[in-house]
Order: sequence, then C-alpha cells, then structure tokens
Amino acid sequence: QLQLVESGGGLVEPGGSLRLSCTASGITLDRYAIGWFRQAPGKEREGVACISMSGVNVENIDYADSAKGRFAISRDNTKNTVYLQMSSLKPDDTGVYYCGVELRAWTTIRAMTPDHWGQGTQVTVSS
Repeated sequence: QLQLVESGGGLVEPGGSLRLSCTASGITLDRYAIGWFRQAPGKEREGVACISMSGVNVENIDYADSAKGRFAISRDNTKNTVYLQMSSLKPDDTGVYYCGVELRAWTTIRAMTPDHWGQGTQVTVSS
C-alpha cells in the first residue's frame, strides 16, 4: 500500500529555517515526480517545488516563484525520502505542507497533479 508521511513542521520565527521530510512506502520515489505543496487557511493548495527525472539519471528540479532562492528540494534514494529545506521563512509561508507523488517521470511544479498525497505537516511562521 502506497503511503507518504510528512514530518518536520513546527513553529518558527520569521527569518528562521525548517526542513520537511516526506518518506514513502509502497513506492520507489526515484522513479516518479515528487512535489511539495502548501495550503494556507482560506486559500487553495499551491505547488512549491518538485523533483523529477527528465532522462536517464537526469534530475530535474523546479520551484514556484515564491520558493526560488529560499527553498531547496532534494531526495535521498537510500531512505526513499524527499526533503524540503526552507530558509528565510516569512509569515506568508504559513500553512499545511503536503508532499505528493505523480506517477510519471517528469513534470514541472505548475503542471504537477499528484496521484497520491501525504497527510500534511503544519508550518507556522510567527513571532
């Protein structure tokens, strides 16, 4: 059974950092596109970053404009885990962060439509 489990959320002050993790079971993540999404209260879910394969051993990373320069997505295939390192956090980054897997090799964060989702982890940026 495919399962995605996020962790690493919490309360952080503006300017701080957090690293989110998404660990998968029932699927090998390095074969598919994995993305991080977030949903703020009263807003639609939006894509933040994704990592996928655009060719044999050619990794593709794509970020939403809001994440460029502050967030970094990476994966550890030995742990079947994808990370989102978030720095210079702002109050606008507050929300529930979800990881999602789309059963295709390559995509962009704007086009990504996950087939499976994790349960989410809360990130709150506040002083």
